[in-house]
Amino acid sequence: MRIAQVCPRYYPDIGGVETHVKEISERLVKRGFEVEVICTDPAGQLPKHEKINGVTVTRFKSFAPGDAYYFAPQIYFYLRKYNYNIIHAHSYHALPALFAALAKNRCRFIFTPHYHREGHTLFRNLLHKPYKIIGSKIFEKADKVICVSEYEKQNIISDFSVPVGKIKKIPNGLHLGEFAKIKSKKHSREKILLYVGRLEEYKGVQHIIKALPHMQDFKLKVIGKGHYEYNLRKLAEELTVSKHINWYKNITREEMLQHYASADVFLMLSTHEAYGITVAEALTAGVPCIVATGSALDEFVDGKRCIGIDNPITTDKLIKVIQQIKNINQDNADIKNLPFQDWNDVTDKLIEVYRGAP
Repeated sequence: MRIAQVCPRYYPDIGGVETHVKEISERLVKRGFEVEVICTDPAGQLPKHEKINGVTVTRFKSFAPGDAYYFAPQIYFYLRKYNYNIIHAHSYHALPALFAALAKNRCRFIFTPHYHREGHTLFRNLLHKPYKIIGSKIFEKADKVICVSEYEKQNIISDFSVPVGKIKKIPNGLHLGEFAKIKSKKHSREKILLYVGRLEEYKGVQHIIKALPHMQDFKLKVIGKGHYEYNLRKLAEELTVSKHINWYKNITREEMLQHYASADVFLMLSTHEAYGITVAEALTAGVPCIVATGSALDEFVDGKRCIGIDNPITTDKLIKVIQQIKNINQDNADIKNLPFQDWNDVTDKLIEVYRGAP
């Protein structure tokens, strides 16, 4: 079976969609499938063609103002040129999925929208209404729509009137085995706040930085990159807390796991998410989490391992919740009791969808 995975960006870029596509693609290759990831590279700095862990990667130059849209009509013509058994498109919020839907011929078309209903900026949010007319075509073309959370599923049913029978919910997975091996390396004198993800305003990292002047015994680790990094660093300088922040990007998986192991509190204050892979990873690593409510992140909140904080987020409100959760000891959290599945299980379910299972 020849499978085309179509997404806005791919490894070494990081993010929820990028992680999702990488994990399933590499496992599909190990199961004997031929997988090609077709994506974009706005900067034109990555190889146009390469093979990563058995996965063929094809990248096209795209127009992506503000790291958005990823306009690359070449994807449509490329998909029409070659024969695939499955075209699996990812992310409603970028144009490659639309080009993939329009390119559908006789093959089976699967769509994982990673839909969170809102745009990442006010301008992009305004564009959502006219784009919905076009974006609806992706759902119409899809033979199956895969949702990664109940929140996403209900939004899609509500916003696009997609029949329930056309939707399959398959939450994201984790490397459960690798988390069972890591050991906590928390510091006794200083507490570590951790954020992992893209650096965009809607992710809420600025709220953590604003709280730092009032928490002298805390340091913040920020892992990720994005166009909002300049604003965050400038804010840190204005508040004279730069020395309390460590910035990381392009780190190895092993380094990432060690950062989880050293953290006392993980924060994801995003205003909209379709899932939240890094929150699931932090919880599995035994790190107490604080998340903003109002999106799929609500599904992690249990009041013990994970505490929700309502929008609008204020400094006083955030400090209070951090003080509340920082002393929770989850070093010996039983992974078996967490409601997460391994990426291998995700791949098994995905193969069933590819083969036409309801």
